[in-house]
Amino acid sequence: MSSRSAVRPATGKLGILTPGLGAVATTFIAGVEAVRRGSARPIGSLTQLATIRLGKRSEKRAPLIKDFVPLAALQDVVFGAWDPIPDDAYTAAKKAGVLTPQDLEPLKDFLSGIKPMKAVFDQRYVTRLQGSNVKAGKHKRDLAEQLRQDIRDFKKANGLDRVVAVWCGSTEIFIKPSAVHETIAAFEAAMEQDHADIAPSMLYAWACIMEGVAYCNGAPNLAVDCPALIQLAERQGVPISGKDFKTGQTWMKTVIAPGIKARMLGLAGWYSTNILGNRDGEVLDDPASFKTKEESKLSVLHTILQPETYPELYDGFSHVVRINYYPPRGDNKEGWDNIDIVGWMGYPMQIKVNFLCRDSILAAPLVLDLALLSDFAMRAGLKGMQEWLSFYYKSPMSAPGLQPEHDLFIQQTKLKNTLRELMGEAPVTHSEEDA
Repeated sequence: MSSRSAVRPATGKLGILTPGLGAVATTFIAGVEAVRRGSARPIGSLTQLATIRLGKRSEKRAPLIKDFVPLAALQDVVFGAWDPIPDDAYTAAKKAGVLTPQDLEPLKDFLSGIKPMKAVFDQRYVTRLQGSNVKAGKHKRDLAEQLRQDIRDFKKANGLDRVVAVWCGSTEIFIKPSAVHETIAAFEAAMEQDHADIAPSMLYAWACIMEGVAYCNGAPNLAVDCPALIQLAERQGVPISGKDFKTGQTWMKTVIAPGIKARMLGLAGWYSTNILGNRDGEVLDDPASFKTKEESKLSVLHTILQPETYPELYDGFSHVVRINYYPPRGDNKEGWDNIDIVGWMGYPMQIKVNFLCRDSILAAPLVLDLALLSDFAMRAGLKGMQEWLSFYYKSPMSAPGLQPEHDLFIQQTKLKNTLRELMGEAPVTHSEEDA
């Protein structure tokens, strides 16, 4: 681990690039600007509002994370984006319908100035979307090189010292890792051959890593979660993390499932269904894109409950996930969970959860935290996969041979202990000696 002296300060401006300028990205950008103007609070953001305990409880040291860790200040952040739809951030936000006119109109001058760069987009990977703001190139390697040039131009035009990228685009069709994802050489050759297993999200990831830009994967797309791009990130000294923002229903699962397991209660089944009507819902109405999301959502319970370790409690439990596109609901997603648990002497009980959430409102602070913490990781000399950022993801990346950690509370401890160690403080173990 690095020490406090090894972390470079957050001097100058930080650019945050979002592939995707839809509901999540525009809600994030509008929110940061509202906070900068003093008209909103950054609710949901650990980097802005959470404290971190240092030392023993008796020492009563618990500064805000942003006062303890040298994070970029919100005033120093500059926004940029790519999107296949040419709408500026104000128009895109208005169409997304997440924010009310009361909150959006005062920000019109600022948001109208953020226009998306031409995207690398191929409808074969997101069948329900169409766009005119799209790059053309000889092959996928050429398109990725154009993205690299975009990053350099964005950095120069805005006088930026550092740049990070957070994927806020749509869910692509399900792609299984194959030989083209195994090595850097195979991946780059596949780009030049226009191989079908190289999706647009991977081109963004490759371009960002090559330009020294930390990359956070907010969708369940394969993207950086493959050996070739992990190797590339290690080689280039760039932090990467993913995948799929942990926002609504899955967030609730990673809160409730650890509680069931902690009390050694059994699980017979967990049925989850969602209705949502935003662009994400439209994309996920396509079975190929839903398959990618389903894989992300289904992995959570098995990993937390460990049926191979506790077969009498969890072996063979039924886990069903459904997503239904329902346009009238817009960005206000509704999730129902029906949980059949088993108690003392095998008696059945039920838990019912009805979560009426706002998808982009939950995702926006995650985008902010991931951008600021990834920039911090870069300045601390970290590179490659950042498992300590698992707190923010549905399908966290993990080292080869290891199961990812899904329990929200273990993830939170890992995140805070990593910050402590990077800043030269002892980790907190919560043992009796730790009091």
